[in-house]
Amino acid sequence: MSPSRRSAASDPRWLQLDHQLCFALYAASLAMTKVYKPLLEPLGLTYPQYLAMLVLWQDDGLTVSELGERLQLDSGTLTPLLKRLEAAGLVQRLRDAEDERRVRLRLTTAGRALKARARAVPEAIASASGCRLDELGALTARLHALRRQISASTPHAA
Repeated sequence: MSPSRRSAASDPRWLQLDHQLCFALYAASLAMTKVYKPLLEPLGLTYPQYLAMLVLWQDDGLTVSELGERLQLDSGTLTPLLKRLEAAGLVQRLRDAEDERRVRLRLTTAGRALKARARAVPEAIASASGCRLDELGALTARLHALRRQISASTPHAA
């Protein structure tokens, strides 16, 4: 066992809630979604719908499975979300002409127009965080690296 792992295992503080990385991430996530809620309500979006729209504003025409991969959501979670976006007139789900088993997502005119209204959201989040843009960028990059490391070290179920 490495010295850092040995010291963490023998230090009783590591069993205190405030020393748990998972709780810090969970509590930060709850706080973040609470900040997003009033910003997204005027857009008619929930937080997960906003994330889907961010991906589609960047890459319109993705398949449902590609969107699921980007958002790390399974089809059981993604399908109802997309149905609500479609009912709101923001996206269309269309069978792929080359492979009818695939469903492509296309932004509607209203879906593309919503992007302009959403431009204020990231600025409001940056302001609420009290961080400079470079700090937010570094934190975001570190969290992506942490997710990749955890994913790489976690055995996948067969």
